[in-house]
Amino acid sequence: MRVTVHDVAPRLPSIAELRDHCRSLAMLDAILSPEWETRYHSFDAAWDTGEEMASVRNGSGDEYAIVFSAAGAFVRGFDHESPLSPYGSEDHEPWPGVLDEVPDVFRPYVEEPAFCDEEGVPVATVCLWREAGDDAWRHGPVELPQDREDADGAAYLFELLTDRSPEAFRAFAEEYYGVPVDLDAVRHVQALRPLTARVVATLNPEVTLDELAEDIAGIGYPLSAG
Repeated sequence: MRVTVHDVAPRLPSIAELRDHCRSLAMLDAILSPEWETRYHSFDAAWDTGEEMASVRNGSGDEYAIVFSAAGAFVRGFDHESPLSPYGSEDHEPWPGVLDEVPDVFRPYVEEPAFCDEEGVPVATVCLWREAGDDAWRHGPVELPQDREDADGAAYLFELLTDRSPEAFRAFAEEYYGVPVDLDAVRHVQALRPLTARVVATLNPEVTLDELAEDIAGIGYPLSAG
C-alpha cells in the first residue's frame, strides 16, 4: 500500500501526545541499549533554549528530527534511498514542495546546521509541521513519483509515530535489538509511569535504575506520577 507524507500527516497525534510518545520511545531505547551510539530513538529535553528534540538514526543514513518549542513542532525526515533526496539532483537542491512552504516561525530549522550537510544543503526527503494553534499537521505541496509506494520515506521513518501501540514497539525492538521484549514493561514506559527497578530489569537485566539517571534527566522522563 502506498504511504507517503499525505497519509502520515492525518495519522499523527497532537503535539503534546507526540512529545510524550517520543519521550517514551527514547526511554525504552535507553534501557534496551545503554550505549547511546547504538540507540535508534533519542530525546534531548534541553536541545536549545526553549526547544526539545526527538530524533532517530538507524546507522544506515536514515534519520528524523522533531523539534518541539512554544511555536509548535517541526518534523524533518531523510530516507537516503528516496528519489526525493537532494543528492539525486545535480544541484543538490531539496525536492520541490518539501520545504518551500515551511512557515516563517519554523524556517530557522530548515537552515539549522544540524539538519544540513557541510555544504548547507538541507538533508530532507519529508517535512511536516504543526503550529501551536493548528488543529492538524501540515506539509508542502509535494508531487511524488508514482513508481514507489514509500517515495519520501515517511511510512518507514514514522512507522512508530503513526502506530503507537506497545505491540508495534515490541515488534520493532525485538527485530532491531534481537532480544525478547516484555509487553507489560513497554506499556508501563509508554504510559510515562515512573520507572522502577523491576521494570528496568524486565526490559534489560544488564542495566540498573541508578545507571539510567542521566538518561532519565536528559529525556525529561517523569520521576513521579502526575
